[in-house]
Amino acid sequence: MLIRALKLVDYNLQTPESKMEVKINRFFGPIVTFINGGDQLPWTSPDIVVGCEREVADANKGASDEGKNESIMRLSWALVHSKQPEDVQRGIAMLEASLANTSSPLQQREKLYLLAVGYYRSGEYSRSRELTVQCLEIAPDWRQALSLKKAIKDRITKDGVIGIGITVTTIGLIAGGIIASLIRRK
Repeated sequence: MLIRALKLVDYNLQTPESKMEVKINRFFGPIVTFINGGDQLPWTSPDIVVGCEREVADANKGASDEGKNESIMRLSWALVHSKQPEDVQRGIAMLEASLANTSSPLQQREKLYLLAVGYYRSGEYSRSRELTVQCLEIAPDWRQALSLKKAIKDRITKDGVIGIGITVTTIGLIAGGIIASLIRRK
């Protein structure tokens, strides 16, 4: 109740333009979330990617192999969580190249998960789902992988609904055009 009252006070103190923006966001917010997927995966900024690249460069100058691997994993994480498609593709390439050299199941699980995130961000949902299943074979109760699996399922469902909507609209427009042309001929 208190939160609702605070929201009302905040709303009443806003300018007319910002009140209109609030109303528009209330109406269109759920639509945008539906179309975009509304997943809970974090995004990284270009600054974080640059920082991780600098860390890898520093690690290559004299860190132990473990230190190098950790900095590369952080960079891979930052890349697949980037909003830039080219960064996501770089992250996928780095992870795929390093996956064969992975000996521990924990590292393999991490790399499979990050690959799944990268493919999810790239829109390759079936490949992302395959990698998530492999990840869950290693750690069946891992919450991050279970959340990603649900996000993939939801996204595939939403894409199907949107595709059906587009198809139905197209058919409706074609049928409407045919009916309109028949009516004009009479």
